[in-house]
Formats: sequence, C-alpha cells, structure tokens
Amino acid sequence: MSVWNNFNDAESPAFALIPKGTLVKVRMTIKPGGYNDPSQGWLHGWATRGDTGAVYLNGEFVVLEGKYARRKLWSLIGLQSSKGPTWGQLGRSFIKGALNSAHGLHPDDMSAAAQAGRCIESFADLDGLVFVGKVDWEKDSYGEDKAVIKIPIMPDHPQYKEAMGSVAASANGYSAQSAAVPVHVAHAAQAAAAPASSRPAWAQ
Repeated sequence: MSVWNNFNDAESPAFALIPKGTLVKVRMTIKPGGYNDPSQGWLHGWATRGDTGAVYLNGEFVVLEGKYARRKLWSLIGLQSSKGPTWGQLGRSFIKGALNSAHGLHPDDMSAAAQAGRCIESFADLDGLVFVGKVDWEKDSYGEDKAVIKIPIMPDHPQYKEAMGSVAASANGYSAQSAAVPVHVAHAAQAAAAPASSRPAWAQ
C-alpha cells in the first residue's frame, strides 16, 4: 500500500510521442509575447520577438478528441525574420491553412465568403481556433524529438471530415461554416455578396 511520501510506485512521467502523420483535431491558443509592431498591424502583445530578432506567434495545440485527447503540442508560427522572407511566408501559409480547416473552406474556393473567412482583424481571432492538423516531429533545444503541428488539414483531404467530426464542412465539402466564422468575417461576406442597387433598403 502506497503512502503520500513514497513515490516508488508512481507511474513514470514519460510517454510515447504521438506518431508522425497522425491527424488530430486541436484547439490552438496563442501565448502572448508582448511584442508589438504597429507598422505591421501587430498589436495587443500577441507576437513574440526571440533572441535572434525573429518574430513569431507562440502556439499551443491541445488535442480535443480521440486516443490522444488532452495531449499538448507546441509550435512557432513565423511572422518575420532578418534572414529573409521564408519564415514569414511559412507562417502565413500555416495560418491560411488553419483558417481553411477551421471554417471548412476548400483551398481552391475563391468565393466572397471564402475570401472573407481567410481574413482576421487581429491575432486574437486565432486564439481558440479549432482545426485539424497533422503531427510531425522536430528536435527540441536538447536534441530530443518533440511532436509538433506544422501542417493544417483542409477539407480537400479525404480524412478531414472524419477528423473534424461534428464541426466538419457541409455536404459539398467546402462551404463556410456560419457558426465557426467570426462575426466580422460573416459581415464582410454578406457585404461582399450583396447585390449592388441604387434603391433604398425599404424598396428592395
């Protein structure tokens, strides 16, 4: 019988990494780093500036369902680097894919609603975003493997609906989800889709 001060029979804290290639439904949260650059529109301290001068979003991803539910993964989402544009381009690509995945937008859908769904007002719109990602591995600062999310899975993937579950896209596979799209996005989509008319609203 164990006692409160004897930890010999406690379970080991080590556990196997989520296998590479596993598709997981995750909720992304952004850990604020306190960095702002008004010229870029980066406000409210969401961004982080590292020791090398690179700017990024510090993302945490919690698995919501399935075998690995409640497991956490961490990844940096690039915004800017003095070494060139690649870091920022990769970050923009990741965010675009995450928005497509979260809102059920096919990557080739260029309708007004889809384009509005790929716009954000601030990085706060990414905090709490739920989407499907593919697990990969990379080395941490100690040279050990760690599981990360680098690639969002979008509605054109054959396993997207299964992984996304109840929040999956509608039957056509790529229409925007009104319940998931932020209010400012829904308003923008409605405005873009509204037909032009010179008549007052009451006469429509």
